[in-house]
Amino acid sequence: MRPIGIGLAAALLVAVLAPAAAAQMGAPTPSAPAPEKRASTSVSSVTKESRAKGMADAPALISAGNLDCQLADARAIGQAKDPKTKVTTNVYELACTGNEGLIVEQATGGAPATFTCEQAGEPGPDGKINATHCILPGNSDPRAGLAPYIAKTGKACTPDKIRTLGQSPTNAVFELACREGGGGYILEISSPPRLDKPVTMAPCVGFPPGGNISCTLTDRAAQLAVVDQLVAKSGKACQIKDRSFIGAAESGMMIYEVSCQNGKGFMIEQAANGDFKQAVDCAAADSIGGGCKLTDARQAKTDQTSLYSNLAKKAGFQCTVSGYAPLPVNLPGKEVVELACSNRPDGAIAIFAASASEPSVVYDCAHSELAGYRCGLSKPAAAYDKLTADLRTLGKNSCTVSDSRVVGVSADRKGYVEVACSDGLQGYMIEYSLSPMAPKTTIVCGEAKGISGGCNLPGNKKKG
Repeated sequence: MRPIGIGLAAALLVAVLAPAAAAQMGAPTPSAPAPEKRASTSVSSVTKESRAKGMADAPALISAGNLDCQLADARAIGQAKDPKTKVTTNVYELACTGNEGLIVEQATGGAPATFTCEQAGEPGPDGKINATHCILPGNSDPRAGLAPYIAKTGKACTPDKIRTLGQSPTNAVFELACREGGGGYILEISSPPRLDKPVTMAPCVGFPPGGNISCTLTDRAAQLAVVDQLVAKSGKACQIKDRSFIGAAESGMMIYEVSCQNGKGFMIEQAANGDFKQAVDCAAADSIGGGCKLTDARQAKTDQTSLYSNLAKKAGFQCTVSGYAPLPVNLPGKEVVELACSNRPDGAIAIFAASASEPSVVYDCAHSELAGYRCGLSKPAAAYDKLTADLRTLGKNSCTVSDSRVVGVSADRKGYVEVACSDGLQGYMIEYSLSPMAPKTTIVCGEAKGISGGCNLPGNKKKG
């Protein structure tokens, strides 16, 4: 588990400023068209001369900058000369079919530098739009240029508001607020923008307020609203008291903590595609993000052991629960938990039903693997007396089990467990029915070669 990141080193981010030449652009040189008037965005404001020069120069700019631009329109904005270096910079606007529009600067002898129309249109500290913002008809809605990048991530977001956060030599970062609602996203694309480069889009909830990268277009309540939706899908009875973001796994899974008005709480996992994955009670969530902080986990554990003891007893397994481990098994409406008991050496795997009208099932650790669950909280030897009892049930009274091996389940749904005997004599294969779990017959190891290769425990193999 790690806190979510954007995948871009914060130190590499720089403030999105006006294209550098904009501050220097004064009266045009005789060879360059006059800069367009900033306030006008009509088609008529793009002069015939500026468009002609822009269309003529654009192919070379696209090639030199390795730009992902199927040229639809272009204009030359103007020319500026650095008073110190005497270097001349030409500034252009490009409209690209199916991609974000660009402001391109090219200094004499240098590689083109690019800004997206979204960046170039960002108001400066004085609230005014840069003189070199985009005005070509094809760039009339800069938000549309980011649509193919958003679509590439698979996230559902039609940008309602966009805020530019910065760029490095290789990446550009934006905050998005979506018309669909929700908590918004941080979008990272390449710089210059290319659709064949990686795109990431992470929920704003993963960027706490006040950090180097944070969201301001949506508030924290809106960002955490997804938690309420996940709780509703979890089946947990919880009147939410508080909620917080914990972190994200490498897989893209998001983790949240929820506390309830009744004092309970749990961690909730959201899959990378946004779906609910599972909820883990705080009593069993110590290994997730450092455990619950909004709920008293110690009290939760005490309450949970008492609950599991009562549920196990109702299911016919007398266990004073001293420890437990929820298993990551997706059984809708059921909870699968391994139990350790203070009143007996052997443990069990319990499948507790959420509804009181449905029966719960408990498999002791001698037989649980036949049901697909392996115990880890108790030692295998603690279950040997159960297997010895099975042999007695089947009339094999001379064997006290000293070792065991779960062989598996056959296609006709019969389970097999190999056992060795403490007297050193030949052991057995015990055959079980699975529903209900019960011993049916024994096969001496010398005659069990047809069952998955026969007996393999050390004492049985020698005599097989």
